[in-house]
Amino acid sequence: MNIHWLGDNPREPFPDVERAFTEPDGLLAAGGDLSPERLINAYQHGIFPWYNPGEPILWWSPNPRCVLFPEQIKISKSLKRTLKKNIFEIRFDSAFAQVVNACAEPRPNQEGTWISDEMFQAYLKMHKLGYAHSVECWQDGVLIGGLYGMALDKVFFGESMFSRVSDASKVALVHLCQWLLAKGFKLIDSQVHTAHLERMGAEMIPRRDFIQLLQENIKAI
Repeated sequence: MNIHWLGDNPREPFPDVERAFTEPDGLLAAGGDLSPERLINAYQHGIFPWYNPGEPILWWSPNPRCVLFPEQIKISKSLKRTLKKNIFEIRFDSAFAQVVNACAEPRPNQEGTWISDEMFQAYLKMHKLGYAHSVECWQDGVLIGGLYGMALDKVFFGESMFSRVSDASKVALVHLCQWLLAKGFKLIDSQVHTAHLERMGAEMIPRRDFIQLLQENIKAI
């Protein structure tokens, strides 16, 4: 099966996600751009960009999908103790660019990053348009952890998180869930499975179920 190549029109429809490859899991299309119109269209349909610098833009919709229902977040005993200490100051959207840059820093045993300058500029534009948001952990005036993602109607699409102090990204996720519940959000899309997210309550669901949840919780934009 040949991959579908997107053209220059940012409003061009994506292929049906059921046409995504099983190997590599979820690869659906390539090319196009990271314009706001294209990104919103992608997220509405359960598709996200993920590629390495120097590659064409690759678009994915894996099956199954890793999600977190905000009310089902798991808080360990040690994390509860950290939360009770109230040692971090939590802010929303006060340092979006700093959070993305921190998430782009190479991790241990990892070369490079998938958050290229092109990706950075695209999500910074989405932030300025009111779609992309950051949750930040501060300590003594220093940014030491956080996460960022996209919000469409009642769904939050998590992109990346970082931590420079133990538990900082976990605390950011807990506060994100609390904020989302207060705002009536129903779902966090975690995109791909990680053991870290699973320990905090994320689960794998069939892609069809995920798409159904999107249709129920995102109005046409």
